[in-house]
Amino acid sequence: MINVLFVCLGNICRSPMAEALFRDLIEKENLNDTITVDSAATSSWHIGSPPHKGTLAILKEYNVSATGLAGRQLTKEDFDQFDYIVGMDESNIRNIYNMTGQLDHPKIIRMLDLTDHKKDVPDPYHTGDFQETYDLVTDGCQALLEKIRAEHNLTT
Repeated sequence: MINVLFVCLGNICRSPMAEALFRDLIEKENLNDTITVDSAATSSWHIGSPPHKGTLAILKEYNVSATGLAGRQLTKEDFDQFDYIVGMDESNIRNIYNMTGQLDHPKIIRMLDLTDHKKDVPDPYHTGDFQETYDLVTDGCQALLEKIRAEHNLTT
């Protein structure tokens, strides 16, 4: 099983959006038995909370299920459990390094470094632009799946 974890600051906007989008993508690609997906926060602010109403609204608009999404905090053990730990921005990446005790490990990736965008995923909690975040996260999820397919010889 290939285990993927998406991480942002609060686990209510970007990372649960990425979890839902990636889960939807792997279901459509019939990879449910091969890839698992989860999300977490570097902060403890929203443990047990559902995603932000803006995240829920954009997922609903695109008919992507938000079932089972709830905030949780990243743990040191997550480093051992997950094959890919995908941070939404540079601050998240630094926090992941600090929280896991792993500096510059190749399994820790900034999401949009996998795309042509090569920038942080903006936090819609602050920008209010859930559409921009959705579009960027969609690109990042597709690029991540391509990376996983290539690294694990998964055919289309």
